[in-house]
Amino acid sequence: MATGGRVLHHPRRVLPDARNAVVIVGFAAEGTRARDLVDGARTLKMFGQYVPVRAEIANVPHFSAHADAGQIVDWLRGAPAPNTTYMVHGEPGAAGALRDRIDQELGWTTVVPRTGEAVLVR
Repeated sequence: MATGGRVLHHPRRVLPDARNAVVIVGFAAEGTRARDLVDGARTLKMFGQYVPVRAEIANVPHFSAHADAGQIVDWLRGAPAPNTTYMVHGEPGAAGALRDRIDQELGWTTVVPRTGEAVLVR
């Protein structure tokens, strides 16, 4: 998602050159640099500087190692039912849809916490 770490050195080096291409592989979440690139950003801020985006950006969104909703529900079927299941990953709409599916198919209480919400787990 290009949100931090050593990986940022690569786009900082290649994005300004129109002879380069950057391939975004898999889902790019809202609020990430990868999503900004997919959405057509002309500059990205990295290391306190604005980097021009002149490289070609290619998006391959369906190539992912993450499980889809059906695979997650199938995996959960083999687990004992918890008191509450918390959806803490994914965009709000997708998390809400998976919450509803888990509730409907497994009958589990599932919650999508609000940003910053604290939950005491015992």
